[in-house]
Amino acid sequence: MCAAGRPVTLLLLHLISSASSSPVSTLTPAPPLPWQVVAPALSPSSSPPLGDSAVGCPLTVSPSTLVVRFGDPAKANCSVSQMGFSLLGWEVSLAAPDPTMDGFLVWHVDRLTDWGIRPICYALADTGGRCDIALPLIVYKPPNKVSISVNHTGPMMEGHRYTLQCTVEDVAPVKNLFVTFYRGQTALGLPQSINSTEEKPVTQNFPLDINPGREDNGAEYWCEAKLELGPEGPKLPLLVTSKKITTIVLFGPWLSCPTKLQVREGESLRCEVGGNPSPLVTWFRDGQVVALPTHSSRKDAGKYTVSATGRLGQKNFTVEVEVLPASGNTNSCNEHFLLAILLIQMINWL
Repeated sequence: MCAAGRPVTLLLLHLISSASSSPVSTLTPAPPLPWQVVAPALSPSSSPPLGDSAVGCPLTVSPSTLVVRFGDPAKANCSVSQMGFSLLGWEVSLAAPDPTMDGFLVWHVDRLTDWGIRPICYALADTGGRCDIALPLIVYKPPNKVSISVNHTGPMMEGHRYTLQCTVEDVAPVKNLFVTFYRGQTALGLPQSINSTEEKPVTQNFPLDINPGREDNGAEYWCEAKLELGPEGPKLPLLVTSKKITTIVLFGPWLSCPTKLQVREGESLRCEVGGNPSPLVTWFRDGQVVALPTHSSRKDAGKYTVSATGRLGQKNFTVEVEVLPASGNTNSCNEHFLLAILLIQMINWL
């Protein structure tokens, strides 16, 4: 029995050894047909991306930058200019079109109502991998209102510092907003802006310090808000202006008078005095209050002190008054002198 079973055992061992040394064949599934290719999910693709700047990924979007007012229609085209790409599509959170095997694909939405939308056009290469290009998109909204205010109530005082504030309400994107302050028609400094990544509408305040003087009494201040959206934006500038505020500045009193004042007989004494509110002006001579003569005479010559008293203080000035002969008297003397010369010449001729 043992001898008879040995050849059988050797045969079995030979068969097992032959089977283990032979390669095992596996069936590889056929590649999918073009119409069986499906668009990639929004999750990162398992194929190595080529990128929009890589050689062999000639994607183009038009326009190069899309600027859309919130709630308006939006439209952009993506195209591939070379062969070797089996599928073209858009990754976008709003109204994404079906992928296509054509050389271009349009994305269109009737009302753009997503502030943070990021459209991306992609293409799948026949050799594997994917490339894409992002469409720069600016969604904007003009401000509802622009207003100007000052951190003070009532009249201002000359030489004091105050802060104007321009408030721009409900505007987007705020990083594209530029605000300019004006005094009359003169711009006060460069336009102001802020560095912000906020895309939704916000209300933003812009301050400006001023030091008003007497020349600013009655001046009008206002501010202007402008959305600068680049060459792809609206042709007409998006400008919104505030109402104007009129400033009242208290100043003075001040005096402007020469140290020696010359007047002719019959004229009145006068010095320039100003302030807001208008100061009370008093003239003193020899320490006594005097009323200014409406018609000066030689007896009005002498030293005077002018006092201007206002809400913000008092100014005093000493002036010496000289009263000159009236211009009419001078002319009369000249006429008599000429007549005398003429008579002398006539006598000589005789």
